[in-house]
Amino acid sequence: MIRMLLRVLGHRYAGPARRTVALMTTTAVAEGLSYALLVPVLRALFGGAPADVWPWLAAFGAAVAVYAGLRYTSDLAGMRVGTSMLRGMYHRLGEHLARLPLGWYDAGRVGEVSVMASRGLLQAMGIIAHLLAPFVSALVTPLTIVAVLFTVDWRAGLAALAAAPVVAAVQSWTARSTAAADAERHERDKEAAERVVEFLQTQPVLRAAGRTGERFALLDDSLREVRRASRRTVVSTLPGVVGLALVVQAAFSSILALGAYLALGGELGVPEVLAVLVLTARCADPLLSLSEVGGKLRAARSVLARLDAVLRTEPLPEPREPVEPVRHDLAFESVAFRHGDRAVLGDVSFSVPEGQRLAVVGPSGAGKSTLLQLLARFHDVDAGAVRVGGVDVRDMSTETLMSRIAVVFQDVYLFDGTIEDNVRLGRPDADEAEVRAAATAARLDEVVERLPGGWAANVGEGGALLSGGERQRVSIARALLKDAPVVLLDEVTSALDPVNEAAVHEGVERLMAGRTVVMVAHRMRTVRRADRVVFLDGGRIVEAGGHDELLRRGGRYAGFWHVSTAVPDSIME
Repeated sequence: MIRMLLRVLGHRYAGPARRTVALMTTTAVAEGLSYALLVPVLRALFGGAPADVWPWLAAFGAAVAVYAGLRYTSDLAGMRVGTSMLRGMYHRLGEHLARLPLGWYDAGRVGEVSVMASRGLLQAMGIIAHLLAPFVSALVTPLTIVAVLFTVDWRAGLAALAAAPVVAAVQSWTARSTAAADAERHERDKEAAERVVEFLQTQPVLRAAGRTGERFALLDDSLREVRRASRRTVVSTLPGVVGLALVVQAAFSSILALGAYLALGGELGVPEVLAVLVLTARCADPLLSLSEVGGKLRAARSVLARLDAVLRTEPLPEPREPVEPVRHDLAFESVAFRHGDRAVLGDVSFSVPEGQRLAVVGPSGAGKSTLLQLLARFHDVDAGAVRVGGVDVRDMSTETLMSRIAVVFQDVYLFDGTIEDNVRLGRPDADEAEVRAAATAARLDEVVERLPGGWAANVGEGGALLSGGERQRVSIARALLKDAPVVLLDEVTSALDPVNEAAVHEGVERLMAGRTVVMVAHRMRTVRRADRVVFLDGGRIVEAGGHDELLRRGGRYAGFWHVSTAVPDSIME
């Protein structure tokens, strides 16, 4: 586990963690060695000159003081290193998650990352701060005391040492027996977190259905499963707790019987017998704590393993010698892409000359949005190449690629902050005049004027305090401020009211002016603004050409066009 912890921490924190573990080990050894002074103390008390005990008592007191100082220092070091590591691990995890390919974030990741980034990370980093010191003490102190027992009587030391493999076997058996219960508890926790998020997201639907007073059955079922899994975890640990207690008590009783036998035979004096019993009792206390500490460590190790798996997930590779394109045309060359076991795109080829617009049309699930994601390198293709300015996106640095691309998605996410903060994400170093100009071009200034706080108005988490059209205007203003030569649009006017739709259309036209554009079109009337159209179905290009040309052919695109123009957009969507 220590090896895994050091791997998760990385080079920056591995050194302090090793020094802290070494200090904790030294503290545990000092505790065990301090008990060695009980032997001369007892011999002096029960010998012919009890007054000789004072020097030994002073020595014992000094040893205890040294141990207390070491314990304070090691506990403080554990807390400081643990706190520092927790802060660093939040940054490391966040930075790593930001570099992982978008395909990694499937539906099951929301609950997993939520649990990991909150309770999980606290639990994993709490190993150094709270769990490692008592665990090291529970292992090292008894072994040190056993070594001291050998100096009193080798038979007593051997009897105490014989219990060590039995204790190790019980701990190992407990770990195996609780592994399944721990894994199930993690799955139930993850599912419960997902259900909580779902419950919050479905509030508009529940309220519209007049079910706000009802309990959310899926969440209730999930919480009941968490309770059952917790109960099974407790039940699975009971045999180990009882077994460890029996082993420790049996070992103590055996040493007690051995001491009595040796004392009656005259092979051990009373001071030595008392020393053996006191030392054995001091062995028992930390060993019995192994059950509780071991259980917490197993749970933390499970979280640590999942954290390690995430951190070992490779992000998309960066080129050793990145190339910067000098043009801004786009091309797909025999691109194939799979998502899991499903083929999303197969042998897709097209090009978009610099400054022209391409519309991607097709039924739902055809792979239209995937095209945009591959252009922005949210995934890497399985075959073929995606090129910007003739350069494979895999040969460009992420910074170079993203500086040349502005993406406006249908679902806009805004960060909890002011409107100006969210617009400035497009280009943080822009001056106030540039921000205001971008907002005016996107007709965001109309929104700002009617909000109570103006530019300082808070948009809420995810932009919850703004309407869908208002969020879309912020997104377009952000893209205009970025002023990238390539624009990717995932139909941005779906489900907007007429006023917002007109404003967004105007902002989009200004955004597309003079730029290379790929737009995913759900509403067919937006296709007319494109220089070229590709019709995608089943992950393949079925037809390609100009709008009027494709209508004259009377193929798939013409049929799709006639159906969509005959049916209101709201029904088509």
